[in-house]
Amino acid sequence: MDKIKNFDTYLEEYGQRIIDFLPSLIGALLLFIVGIWIIRIINGLVRKLFIKKDYDPTLENFIASLINWGLKIILFVLVVSQLGVESASLVAIIGAAGLAIGLALQGSLANFAGGVLILLLKPFKLGDFIKAQGIDGTVKEISIFTTKLTTPGNQLVIIPNGKLSNENIINYTSEGIRKEMLGFGISYDSDIKKTRDILLGLAMEQELVFKMEDKMPIVVVTELADSSVNLQLRYWTKNEDFWNTRFYTLEEGKMRLEAAGISIPFPQRDVHLYTQEKVNLQ
Repeated sequence: MDKIKNFDTYLEEYGQRIIDFLPSLIGALLLFIVGIWIIRIINGLVRKLFIKKDYDPTLENFIASLINWGLKIILFVLVVSQLGVESASLVAIIGAAGLAIGLALQGSLANFAGGVLILLLKPFKLGDFIKAQGIDGTVKEISIFTTKLTTPGNQLVIIPNGKLSNENIINYTSEGIRKEMLGFGISYDSDIKKTRDILLGLAMEQELVFKMEDKMPIVVVTELADSSVNLQLRYWTKNEDFWNTRFYTLEEGKMRLEAAGISIPFPQRDVHLYTQEKVNLQ
């Protein structure tokens, strides 16, 4: 009988606690359902705003994810607080956990910050040909922590965004056009004027080379070197025509100079040998 009384007492006590807890539980459940519904509406509005503003896709995904997780964390705190847990204690626990994780992931956080800067400042975009960290390549992917480049040899290079955002970046394609400066060395006995006319004619006859007033091809003498007189052919092309124009101009320029009897010397050095007679002191 005593056991039955104790069971009835426990059942009544905990039953009353459950009844008292039900309003908080129902309130937390309703808060969770309404919160998820509001978060979905906000996420939809953010997506529509991005579509109107036409931001970078990577930046859109990052900001959308950040807003989504931030709202869910706030909702979690509100729901737990509705269940009776003190919000101050919960925030303190989350803050301490965040600090511990931050100290353990300093390198990753540096890459994260670098990724945010790259996405906001946009020093380059997908498809740009850049030089960074001593690597030349086409930007294949920009993520929060790393940037992926594809080299001209079709090699994939992954660069941490922390280093990338703190070093110099050369963007070869951001302006839409490029200026090339091809060097040609001729011997001191060759005719500079004739060389200039040949190279300039080669550039002027190419349709892909610009002939605008401020972007006309020119040939200049850049150096009187040890073994050659060095000239540069300078011209402008579109990004997509740059490499084909360069390869053709180099090959055709050498052939035309040689056909005109203009010598293209290779590095050489004169060496003088002196002999010294041995003196017999005996």
